[in-house]
This record gives sequence, C-alpha cells and structure tokens, in this order.
Amino acid sequence: MQLITRDPSAPPTTLGYALFATRWLQAPLYFGLVAAQGVYVYKFFNELWTLILRCVTGQANETYVMLAVLKLVDVVMIANLLIMVIVGGYETFVSRIGLQGHRDQPEWLSHVNSNVLKVKLATAIVGISSVHLLQMFVDVHHTARHSLLWGTVIHMAFIVSAAILAYMSGPMAAHAERAGRHRDHEHRAVEPPAPARPAVPIPSQAGAPAVETGAEERIRDAGFPARKLLEEYDAEHPRVFDREAVARLGKLDFVGARGNVVFVGPPGTGKTHLAVGLGVRACEAGHRVLFDTAAGWAARLAGAQAAGRLAEELAELDDCPVLIVDEVGYVPFDADTSRLFFHLVAHRYERGSLIVTGDRPLERWDEVFGGPAVPAMVDRLAHHAEIVRLDGDSYRMRRATSAWTGRGC
Repeated sequence: MQLITRDPSAPPTTLGYALFATRWLQAPLYFGLVAAQGVYVYKFFNELWTLILRCVTGQANETYVMLAVLKLVDVVMIANLLIMVIVGGYETFVSRIGLQGHRDQPEWLSHVNSNVLKVKLATAIVGISSVHLLQMFVDVHHTARHSLLWGTVIHMAFIVSAAILAYMSGPMAAHAERAGRHRDHEHRAVEPPAPARPAVPIPSQAGAPAVETGAEERIRDAGFPARKLLEEYDAEHPRVFDREAVARLGKLDFVGARGNVVFVGPPGTGKTHLAVGLGVRACEAGHRVLFDTAAGWAARLAGAQAAGRLAEELAELDDCPVLIVDEVGYVPFDADTSRLFFHLVAHRYERGSLIVTGDRPLERWDEVFGGPAVPAMVDRLAHHAEIVRLDGDSYRMRRATSAWTGRGC
C-alpha cells in the first residue's frame, strides 16, 4: 500500500483554515439571494398585472407599454443573474455542506465551470445594462442629457470588460491544461525507468477496520455471493488484464464522480471477483452497495413495474451509491426487459455508479438486449465508464484440470 506523506515545506494549515472558514460568513448573503428570487417573482407578476389592467382600461399609451415590457424584461434578466450568482454560491458554499448525492440535487450542478460562469455573468450584466439604456432612450424626453451620456459610457465599459473576459477565459483554460501536461511530463521524466516491474499491485484497503466503521453490516446487506477482496485477485491468471486500471479503481474515485465500471471478458477470468472486490471496498469506505445478477435485477425491476412503483423503486436505489449488475450476456432479454434496464441506467446516469460484468463488449449488447432502447442505454452507461477488458482461460477450468492431472487420471 502506498503511503501518502505530507510535504515538509508546506506552511501550517491554521491560517488556511481560518481564511477558508470565512465562507460561512456568506451564508446569510447566499440565502438572502435565494429570498430575493421570490421578491422578483412578486415584482414581475405585479408589473404584469398593472400592464394588463392599464391596457384593458385604455390608460396605456405606446410609450408606457414599451417601457412596461422593458421593465418586465429587466426583472427577468436580473432574476437570471441571481440564479447564476446562486450557482456560483453553490460552488463556494453549499457544496461544502455535504449534500452530494441528495436525490433532489440537479444533475447540472456537477458540471459548473467557473470560466463559463464568469462569462455568463458578464454577458448577463451587459444585457441588463442594454435594457436600462434602451429605457432611457425610449423615455428620452424625461431623461437628463448627462444621464444618457454616462449610461452609454457605462454600457460600453460593460461590453469591453465582457469581451476581454470571454477572450481570456479560453487561453487561460488552455494554459492551465498545458501547464498540467508539462508538469506531468517533467514528473515522468525525472522518474527512473522500471522495466523490470511488469505488474502494478492492487493496493490494500486503507482506513480503520471494517468492524469499527459498520462496514460488516453494509457488506451483509449488499447481497454478495461471496466475500472477495481486490488484493486477493490472481492478477497473473488472465492473459489480458489492465492492472493499472484496477489499481486506480481501487481508490474509489469513480464512486465520488458517479462514474461506471464495466468488466468485459469470457467466463472464468475473474470479472465477478473484481466487481465484488470493488463493492466490498466501497462498503468499507462507507458506501451502500447492492449486488445482483442481470437476471435478478430484471426480476426486481419487473416486479416493481407490475406493482406500479417502478419510479419509487429507482428513487429508493438512489440511497445506494454503487449498484453491481453481474453476468450480463448469459441470459437474453426481450424488449420489455431491455426498457427496464434502460430506465435503470438512465436514472443512474450521473447520479450513482454502476459496476457491470459481461461476456461481450458494449457494442455487442444488441445480442443480449432486444428493442430500440439498447443504443441509448449503452451510450449513457459508457459515457462516464472505465472499461476493463480481461482475456484468458477459465480460472475454474484451470483449477479443475490441475486437480485432474494431479490425481494422475
């Protein structure tokens, strides 16, 4: 197991903790913005109702209608700006509360990009400034000349700043990516070559013993056919086996990223062992896991659909960050069952992790599943998936053959 050591040159973390703890000062401001959304909803409908009343009673002229519509547009654009600020607040404040994986969390919150968000904020400010400037020119007879002048200058300043920000966001992101690749290249360059090491060992599970973390109960509830550990896997048996990928998966980063894992290979190459090993390790890390064969999942989903509670069943599965679907390909499924699997994969997409084992690659799943839902199901499963291919003779057959040979038969 690789040990993680602290850099002795790193500064003390007390000051860092104090500085970053100030994010909690943003809490009342953040929730104040959320409340402001309600104020703007009230303001929008109040302005809209006033406009309708004046139009119906004949008290509105052309200038009034134009100004009222611009005011409605202004309210909506400011509300949209508040939404983007609230999203930014999610990145700096709410994401630290520990709500990840909540069933009400929108999926797009995991894709917030700071550079894109800055550009959107800048363009939103330009749009609001445009509406204000247009209001001045529509009601030019009641607007002071210096107000028109300064309004135009401020508007142009917003446009220039937004253009500069949009121009710089791309090069800055590209520069950061190039710098990261350069650091990786330098790191690899200074590392001594190790041609004599053919295999990457699977690291042991780190952390406290399972009995102290409640993992034994989670392992029992998972429904594993047997208890298997990653480090017990015979990595020398398969002819084709990506040891680095399995070692990487053993860190369980894919669970936090809500990614998928697909083990593909002929029978007896250890796909179920690796899937169970990842599941046990996830239980030891504090995650709930459910294991079943593809036929078992099909029966479970079909039963939920027959009871009229398929949506509720899928929602309840959200409490398990990891679901394991074993033995895909050994039993063919009709179009109705394929639709049930599509609902499972689509519901879990970027919401939870799936570990799947099968005897054929994803591009051949149309040989297992019937109906038109197969391409969409495969697309969602493979989008954020680590696919590990195994090839070799059956481990069970090898042991049986060895035993038979040893008896001299």
